[in-house]
Amino acid sequence: MKFQVIIPARYGSTRFPGKPLVDISGKPMIQHVVERAQAAQAEAVIVATDDQRIADCVEGFGGQVVMTRNDHQSGTERLAEVVQKLQCDPQTIIVNIQGDEPHIPVSVVRQVAQNLADNPSVSMATLACRINHINEFYNPNIVKVVTDSSGKALYFSRSALPFVRDGMLGEQETLTASEAKVDFSSFGYLRHIGIYAYRAEFIQRYVDMPASPLEQLESLEQLRVLYHGEQIHVAQALETPPPGIDTPEDLTKLTS
Repeated sequence: MKFQVIIPARYGSTRFPGKPLVDISGKPMIQHVVERAQAAQAEAVIVATDDQRIADCVEGFGGQVVMTRNDHQSGTERLAEVVQKLQCDPQTIIVNIQGDEPHIPVSVVRQVAQNLADNPSVSMATLACRINHINEFYNPNIVKVVTDSSGKALYFSRSALPFVRDGMLGEQETLTASEAKVDFSSFGYLRHIGIYAYRAEFIQRYVDMPASPLEQLESLEQLRVLYHGEQIHVAQALETPPPGIDTPEDLTKLTS
């Protein structure tokens, strides 16, 4: 199986400016992400950025960079510009890894590419892992996903999904794990992992699709795909990735 990895990286994060360049164990964060993708045996690993500081850093450790515009609204739009600039073959499998995932398992990178290769009828592939704790179930920063019997996504949401009608005994913020009768062992509640694989031709089709109301309400760009009738296949991850780095506090937890 052949695939390429594109890592969108921007400097101006609202919650953590300069995040791709922060030092983790003697290396900038973006270098850790690039090395994970390389270890997964991607044919090419490309950092897509609009910031010269990030470009200089990546080129400094021998990585490949494509400079992009600074008006993109999502990482997928940034990928589309790279695919167009490089004139990728339409059937090339492209894996999108976020630039704030310095410890993403190598097996997960290969798995999401293989998931797409094994499901030629779908437009996108992604991964998920089991939810085993009530706090994850209610956390709006943890995206939930439900699938059909063949693993195709039905819906992604920041809300508790699916809602357990007979298990919710009160307001969610007052429920304890024992009070909320959610049997995590009997149903495969899934937490979405934000890694995607697409064929190059679909990335351009995606950015040409109008934004959907669901996408805007939930702030989840993958809902645009489902809204317009395309399919996303979800496989259960071989390994559970550690949390990404969204804030300086996340970095402190990682390095403490």
